[in-house]
Order: sequence, then structure tokens, then C-alpha cells
Amino acid sequence: MPIWFAYTMITLLVITSVLLVLLILLHRGKGGGLSSMFGGGVSSSLAGSSVAEKNLDRYTVLVGIVWFACIVGLGLWLRLQMANGT
Repeated sequence: MPIWFAYTMITLLVITSVLLVLLILLHRGKGGGLSSMFGGGVSSSLAGSSVAEKNLDRYTVLVGIVWFACIVGLGLWLRLQMANGT
């Protein structure tokens, strides 16, 4: 695989790492959290958690999947480079 693939994976890895840290910090802890500033106080009647918290969960999982895919892609690229001897 070409070298631009590795640079793309590293760039995506850095971006998703920063996003993942920010999204995790926005989650509500035991005593509230930063998510309550963005509408976390309005609770849903069915599940007990807010719509903002559910969307935050979805975004966190999505970014986590992209982060994991970048790790696997970079690892496969490195393995192919080692096998080719370059």
C-alpha cells in the first residue's frame, strides 16, 4: 500500500483521539457533568436519560468505531510493509 494511506490513517487517528477525549469528557458523571450544560437536564419520560445524552452516546460510539478502524488499518499497513521488506 502507498505511504499516503499511512498518513491518512495517522491523521484520522489524531483527530478521532481528540474527539473521543472531548466526547467522553462531555458525558454525565455521578454528579451531573458538562452534558447538563447542553440540555442534559431535560429528561425523557421513557428511559430516564435525555435526548442530548443519547445522541452524545451515539456520537461517542461512532467516533470510537472510527478510531478502532484507524488502529486496525494502520496495524495492517505496518504488517504489509514489514512483509514486503520496505
